[in-house]
Amino acid sequence: MKKQDREESIEKALVLNLRDLGHFVRNLYEGRGSQKRILILLREYGEMTQAKLTRRLGIRQGSASEVIRKLDSAGLISRSRNDIDKRTVDIRLTEAGQEAAADAVLQRRQRHKAMFSCLTEQEREELLRLTEKLKQDWEQRYGKQKQEEET
Repeated sequence: MKKQDREESIEKALVLNLRDLGHFVRNLYEGRGSQKRILILLREYGEMTQAKLTRRLGIRQGSASEVIRKLDSAGLISRSRNDIDKRTVDIRLTEAGQEAAADAVLQRRQRHKAMFSCLTEQEREELLRLTEKLKQDWEQRYGKQKQEEET
């Protein structure tokens, strides 16, 4: 096999593996607007407005409202009008929400540990170094391209 053919074969395999890994990560992660992710964010950052939570999640207001309504109905969060700006709603975890968020964090940690359990500590560190290198390059290379396409 020629060197160029081998390089193209390796690059194609890398792209396909990264694509497949991306699918696994999306399925194993809570999802951008999931109830668990909202509980974890509120546990991590404390009380916040519904608008700020929606921005942090990167989802549409309507999608966030639906999940927030379900969490409120389940007694995991409480919503109240902001004292300063009555147009905004503050969201905070209830005691039951704190417990559910702690459980969600524990499940996430266990899932992350299991996801990389086939690698040694040294292999995980090397994978992290390599993915950070790719991320930095791709943000610089393709992030600019995406911004140009959007304008």
